[in-house]
Parts: sequence; C-alpha cells; structure tokens
Amino acid sequence: MVKILLVDDEQRMLDLIALYLEPHHYTCLKARNGEEALSLMKKEAIDLVMLDIMMPGMDGWAVCREIRSFSAVPIIMLTARQQEEDVVKGLRLGADDYVTKPFGEQELLARIEALLRRSVPSKNIQINGLKWDEEQFEVSYEGKSVRLTRKEFSLLGILMRHPNKVFERGHLLELVWGYDTETEGRTVDSHVRNIREKIREAGFPIDDHFQTVWGIGYKWVK
Repeated sequence: MVKILLVDDEQRMLDLIALYLEPHHYTCLKARNGEEALSLMKKEAIDLVMLDIMMPGMDGWAVCREIRSFSAVPIIMLTARQQEEDVVKGLRLGADDYVTKPFGEQELLARIEALLRRSVPSKNIQINGLKWDEEQFEVSYEGKSVRLTRKEFSLLGILMRHPNKVFERGHLLELVWGYDTETEGRTVDSHVRNIREKIREAGFPIDDHFQTVWGIGYKWVK
C-alpha cells in the first residue's frame, strides 16, 4: 500500500486530506511540524510527501530542502499563497508539484496518481555502460556479466535507484536483510567491498560512483 506523509501544523487539514485519501487505499502518516516530518521520513518507507509551506518554526521550504538532501521522494507543496515567486521557489528547492488551498478531492487524487506513476522505480538501470537489470537478475558492464550474490545485487540496486542519497548502514541492513536481522553493520561493509572488487575487475570505474560517506554509510553518485 502506498504510504503518504502529510505535513501541516493544522490538525483539521491533516484530517481532511486523510479523509480524501484513505478510501483510495493510501496509508497516511501525519506530522504537525518539520522536525516530526523529517523524523518520520528517516524511519518509514514514504512514497510521497504532501507538505504545507506556512508552518511555525521550520517552514515547508526548509523541510523540502532537507528532504532533498537525502531522498528523491515526490513532494507536493500545499499552501494558501498563490504568488508566482512562491511556486518558483518551491520547485527550485526540489518540489514536484504545487497545490493551492482550497483544493478539490479529485484534483488532489489526480496529482498524486500522476506523480506516483512517474516515480515507479526502474527495473533496468544503466550508467556509463554498467547495467543493473532486476528482471534478469543480472549486473553487466559493456555486455560482460558481473556475478553478484542476491544480497549484493539488492544492495547495489537500492543505491543506484537513489543517486546521491546517503544510506546509513542500519538502514541498508533493514532494507536488504530485514527489520529483525541480528546482522551488524560490518556485514554491509563486507558486501560493499565484494561489490566494488567484482565490478572493478570488469573494468567499470566503481570508485567514482559507489562512495563511502565516512561515519554514516554509502551513496551512489551519477
């Protein structure tokens, strides 16, 4: 089920949007401020964010900027303001769409559906001759197959699907090994070494793309 994070300092607005969305099989998480929203983003697998601009403390623009520092999740900005400069500012900070209050249920649903269609993860990623193919369960470089284990394949795919996003070791453990795993972060490091060595042997400049963020985890740079 698609999980949508609603961020607004007005409880009434949060409840109204949830009332629109939940009958259409969307799971809604609610945050009353920016700090709570960012905390949920880092704990939950969010598929889309609906973000109010005018909030006390950390406003929607600041939250959008912070989300974009670690996630490519689709963001719809919600606001009562209609000035063109506000729209431009939100889009330049990384928002994908902009809805002015009051808005209709059908308009909101259509915008959400359009964004989710565009954000479906690719099953086939190619970067400078390196190909990650989920359907064939294969990684290759310039046609030469690179033999990875299932865990290595999944780990590489997560990073390639989210370029420039930093993944903490603990988060990668949850995504690849599962929430209940007793595996430690050193296992991630070991798999990363294996991935780099195998792809480097195939001739791809892996160290330019698969990068370590010291003290935190890893990221993929296009």
